[in-house]
Amino acid sequence: MRFETEPGALTARRRGETLRIEAWGPDAFRVRAAMAPAVDGTEDRALTARPAAARCETGTDGDSAWIRNGALRAEVNAAGVISFFRGEEPLLREYYRNYAGTISRESRCLKVVNREWKAVIGGSEHSLCVRFESRDGEKLFGMGQYQQPYLDLKGCVLELAQRNSQISVPFALSSLGYGFLWNLPAVGRVSFGKNLTEWTAAATRQMDYWITLGDTPREILGRYTAVTGRAPLFPEDLMGLWQCRLRYRTQDEVLSVARRCLAEGVRPDMIIIDFFHWPLQGEWRFDETYWPDPKGMVDELHRMGIKVMVSVWPSVDRRSENFYPMLEDGLLMRTERGADQTYDFQGDCVQIDPFNPETRERVWEICRRNYYDLGIDGFWLDNAEPDLGVYDFDHYRYAAGPAMTCSNQYPQMYGRIFFDHMRPGAVNLMRCCWAGSQRYGNVIWSGDVPSDFEAFRDQLAAGLNMGLAGIPWWTTDAGGFMTDDADDPAFRELLVRWFQFAVYSPVLRMHGDRGPHDIPPLDRRERGGGYLDTGRPNELWSFGEETGAILKKYHARRLALKPYLREIFAQAHEDGSPLLRAMFYEFPDDPRCWELADQYLFGPRLLVAPVLWPGRTERDVYLPAGTWRDADSGEILSGGRTVRAAAPLERIPVFERL
Repeated sequence: MRFETEPGALTARRRGETLRIEAWGPDAFRVRAAMAPAVDGTEDRALTARPAAARCETGTDGDSAWIRNGALRAEVNAAGVISFFRGEEPLLREYYRNYAGTISRESRCLKVVNREWKAVIGGSEHSLCVRFESRDGEKLFGMGQYQQPYLDLKGCVLELAQRNSQISVPFALSSLGYGFLWNLPAVGRVSFGKNLTEWTAAATRQMDYWITLGDTPREILGRYTAVTGRAPLFPEDLMGLWQCRLRYRTQDEVLSVARRCLAEGVRPDMIIIDFFHWPLQGEWRFDETYWPDPKGMVDELHRMGIKVMVSVWPSVDRRSENFYPMLEDGLLMRTERGADQTYDFQGDCVQIDPFNPETRERVWEICRRNYYDLGIDGFWLDNAEPDLGVYDFDHYRYAAGPAMTCSNQYPQMYGRIFFDHMRPGAVNLMRCCWAGSQRYGNVIWSGDVPSDFEAFRDQLAAGLNMGLAGIPWWTTDAGGFMTDDADDPAFRELLVRWFQFAVYSPVLRMHGDRGPHDIPPLDRRERGGGYLDTGRPNELWSFGEETGAILKKYHARRLALKPYLREIFAQAHEDGSPLLRAMFYEFPDDPRCWELADQYLFGPRLLVAPVLWPGRTERDVYLPAGTWRDADSGEILSGGRTVRAAAPLERIPVFERL
């Protein structure tokens, strides 16, 4: 092993591999390696520019070398194995079971190495597997959104790939006091096994990760968001209700719903016009048959105090006026084999390639002309993964290279089409994201999830882990997306419980495809905004008098929370703290809080215990040490114990920390 030191960095070379460890912020390192003479530093992806380090020193003793940045120290031995320490305390070590030429504790005959490179035949990339020792008792959190009930991810195997309702944000926060960012957008997998941890990339030109220390989860997340960016300040006039359904099909329908909202006393801050208001996918304009005066509609909604958002998909139908010009100009993603088709819902489509700067400019220019200049306030960036006919990632290619190397970054680049051009303070809604997406003004929602209590429970774990992965603006379809019968009492119970949870979430949003689907289409042209079917009404008054009364009660509670919402949105902007907080975020010294996955903190002071099972009218709630006030009854309770809270349908247990 040959070592080179310079201020703030250590480089090691062995058997064709170059390894570079750099101080990257206080108590943090960026670690890169490549089977090449040098690592590539031109594309940071999730990371922003290199920040100042703490106190950085380097040294070698011939067979090994070390670099220290503040309290974090890394050592590299003769076999190239990296060990990380908090001062002198072992923290994380690469997994190596091979004979290195000398007898040591790492010497094994298994021929398993810490960084395993395998050439992708015919290309310049390698597949990569990076292995770390596992530690008993460790808990791991973050990593984005996976449709499962597990808050603690230790023992989980996670695909590093974007799908509808699955969001890969590869940052893990450890109960041992460190954070780890896998700074590669390549398709792959992470296995947080009991015996070892493995991070894999199917195709990449280099390894790239970032690691930091922190005394608390807040400090770790603060350091992580300092190097990947933080959310902008959230507009106060969007902290109330966002109203949507599948689908508002005409401008008259939108205006009639808005007027009814005002009459019912539930004015939304935002009304959202969903998909197929356009003639064809990729035309990014209103179908004039059903939207003859969109500017007049927007102006009237603005006079009501309601902002307007429209759905934009990245798919372009072959019949669209934009398809062949974009195809000829190289602005669409490509297939590696066979026909040019990547998406087949309601048309023969190909997605745009947002890695190409010219694509981003072209799409924005069309959307500016047809939407933004009419007064549209925001964009619903649906299918942002992108959704694909088949998730065969090895079949697709972008301007940045094979999809296997970069596709996890697609939603981040897609979001930039709009963020880079819109006025400061603009907010867009998006179905997917990647590490660093928080800096681009996106509210992320959890995708097209079923309307049942199992999916509801999954959303709590998803929202908490998204926050711990640095994504503070997150929401769900209240009631779930896919409903067979909106008149079913079981669904109405679910809707109430989900809406109560949504009130104590970053964004309160009504959306869903409400069955039964017995509303006939407006026409049969097989194109344009009229032919596709739609769901039942989805406004607060649409589900009967009893349900509507509860929903209106909690809508009023959301409005009363606005001063507190301003405070916690500001915290997200200032230090990266999520709005939805796992219990241990505020109480890291309480071992019980590291175990709780069915209650959470909304900001620093409100403890929320959603009812996650049907038919329940009470539930246990753990109150950490301190003094608490029941938000409904006003009763003062001492903490450090579990209490039984009443939870009839019209009540979600909430306790305020005093």
